[in-house]
Amino acid sequence: MNDILPVIETLENRWMRAWAGGDARTLKALTSRKFRMVIGTKPCAILDTKSWLEAANTSFVCNGYRFGDLYARNLGGVAVFATQLDLQASIDGHDWSGRMWLTDIWKKSGVRRNWRMVERVLSRLDEDPKLHKAIHSLQAWRRPAQRQALAAALGEQ
Repeated sequence: MNDILPVIETLENRWMRAWAGGDARTLKALTSRKFRMVIGTKPCAILDTKSWLEAANTSFVCNGYRFGDLYARNLGGVAVFATQLDLQASIDGHDWSGRMWLTDIWKKSGVRRNWRMVERVLSRLDEDPKLHKAIHSLQAWRRPAQRQALAAALGEQ
């Protein structure tokens, strides 16, 4: 499958709507038994499948979401999805809404070959435009001199 984005985007929306709607059955069907959620706090927090499914129906509540720019990559049986996420959520009644960076890993199951989410990483966005420019400047393919030096180092002409 060449263009994985429509497939994974559909699954992402189903997963998020199930969470927001309290649809435990759909959420469980789309979540792998090997699932882990890593939340970018300091120190980071990790939820396993059982903890996540229980929290999603009781104390970690999603009231709304919106994806930003979408990125998906098919790695053959595994797909990576990443986006900015505007999340309206609460944890134990405390507001945890805001703009996040979301990275999900989906894997095809062995028997039925259905996609299941195996990993979710959520972290707060750093919206400093200077940081974006600094990181953007690190991209070797954007700088002609560095592109030539990289090609020479790799033995390419």
